[in-house]
Amino acid sequence: MTTTLFLGDAPLTLDDVRAVADCGQTVALGAQAQQAISASFDFLLHSISAGKHIYGVTTGLGANVDTTLLHTQNDRHDEDLLQAIQRRIPLARAVGVGQQATPAQVRAIMLARLAGFVQGASGISLPVAQTLLAFINEGIHPRVPLIGSIGEADLAPLAHIGRALIGDGEAEYQGTVAPVSALLNQTGLTPAPLRGKDGLALVSSNAASVGLAALLLHDAARLMNAHAGAIALSFEAFRANISPLTPWAARMRPAPQQAKTAAYLLALLEGSPLLQPGSARSLQDPLSFRCVAPVLACVCHAWLNARAAVELELNSADDNPGLLAESEQVLANANFDATHLALALESLGLALARHAACSGERIMKLMSPAASGLPRFLTRHAGQTGFATLQKTVSALVSDIAHHAQPLSPLTMPVADRIEDYASQAMGVVAKTTRLLESLHYLVAIELLVAAQALDLQASPRPGRYATALHDKIRARVAPLDEDRASAGDISVLADAIMQPEWLAGQTVLLETS
Repeated sequence: MTTTLFLGDAPLTLDDVRAVADCGQTVALGAQAQQAISASFDFLLHSISAGKHIYGVTTGLGANVDTTLLHTQNDRHDEDLLQAIQRRIPLARAVGVGQQATPAQVRAIMLARLAGFVQGASGISLPVAQTLLAFINEGIHPRVPLIGSIGEADLAPLAHIGRALIGDGEAEYQGTVAPVSALLNQTGLTPAPLRGKDGLALVSSNAASVGLAALLLHDAARLMNAHAGAIALSFEAFRANISPLTPWAARMRPAPQQAKTAAYLLALLEGSPLLQPGSARSLQDPLSFRCVAPVLACVCHAWLNARAAVELELNSADDNPGLLAESEQVLANANFDATHLALALESLGLALARHAACSGERIMKLMSPAASGLPRFLTRHAGQTGFATLQKTVSALVSDIAHHAQPLSPLTMPVADRIEDYASQAMGVVAKTTRLLESLHYLVAIELLVAAQALDLQASPRPGRYATALHDKIRARVAPLDEDRASAGDISVLADAIMQPEWLAGQTVLLETS
């Protein structure tokens, strides 16, 4: 990708975040964005000079808000003291532990923070914003541990990025981890001199939760679009009754997204013998087949709500305090609270868990002679195992998905001398939903694997065009199971393939990320 993404010129989308995270797109600050950043910073300096009390600038942070850091008029003009105050903010908050963010995740986080800056309410200085921009475009990825945020501003992960901007800590560059100071020399960049409110502006945001959530939703859409194909293939292999997909069902009960979802699945079955009267195996299929449209519709509805929450955050300001030049306000606010984002992702996780339970049951039914009329465990050879043991993997995956769909408690340990006595836990919700999605994408791969094998054993007429093409796509990567063999490699191949853009090339999709 050779185009440049100009921040501030248009709303940021999930596709934008993915494009930058995957190192395919450079980023620039549009003219309006630069003007908005500069105006907010100039207003900050004017407010300091006028003697205003500004949280995190003239006062301490958190429980130390009652501590005045600048006492006299001379202090307010002491640039060295202001720089020292702001430099300490990211250094003192770089307390993250655990798994390190991947370069793609770090890039998404940095982009999300820049997107907040261009709203013109952070009071960040333009040189510091440009240094963060340079880290993205040069491919310098600070080491960011992912445990440490409780979702009322992602202080710890963002502090690890903030410390890198002043030359402290380590970063990954071109596949090698090195001290940031050495990488700055290597790339010709200079450490950012933090002034005014720069240190606080770098960390006082939910950009880590938002950036990672954007990647999560982009992956979820890609996976659900692939899973819709797996469902169509399972319908063909099972000879399922398509009656619940007809438009009349949704007209009887117009639940959110049900009509669209049913119509999409029905379109994937175009040309299928299932559309002909008398082609279905039975009048009433197991509920894992019958309820496909309403359950998948719930996933789509939850995903759309989550996307709205994430894109709202990508295109608004969560800085506290906000430096609003136009209205000349230093505005204390609670925009750092990410409860709406956490709840949207919790709903998505719960919907995905129910969807996964149906997927697991469809896989089991395809292997059962009593349900599908096909050989037990989908093997032609009596005495061989076929896919029997694969059922254990399916069961383990469904259980793992259900576990990670459980909501986090709204009660958290108070911090900052009990001043911060509530937390959204947005970062934790993003982490567990990401983990849920990892298991789900193996389950989708298994449904594709099993449905393709069932279709090979099915004596019914040739399936519809889409199922035929999808079956061919699977068989180009994985051979049918004849003699018993290890299936782990087959699952891995399909799990990797369905997350590649080319898997859905030329196909209309159920969930749009642009």
